[in-house]
Amino acid sequence: MSELTLTKTRLFEGVWEGVLSSGAKSRTPPQIEVTHLEKKLQGVELVEGDAPGRWLLRVPIPAALLSDGVQSFLIRDADSGETLDSFSILAGEALADDIRAEITLLREELDMLKRAFRRHCLETM
Repeated sequence: MSELTLTKTRLFEGVWEGVLSSGAKSRTPPQIEVTHLEKKLQGVELVEGDAPGRWLLRVPIPAALLSDGVQSFLIRDADSGETLDSFSILAGEALADDIRAEITLLREELDMLKRAFRRHCLETM
């Protein structure tokens, strides 16, 4: 389990923002990756915060990724592969329920688990 904690602060002008905290109070920033449909997003920024072990995370959401339906994004610790947080954007036709967002997120997490399990099987052979 990761010692990192991610707290969303806001979504403003197409940029998701949050505060990342580490229990280790390290000045070395952790490796963070943000994915959409298993593809890494570019332009993710991690800036040193107001105290050791705190960083400001900024995730610009490319307009090209927005379309009708639910778009889910996973924020992970690149070293451990642990999902720190996620967010979904709903666009287009209004949905009666947010269940589609949850299903999309579950599919992405299941795909991540399948990859990790396959990698584990290969490494232990």
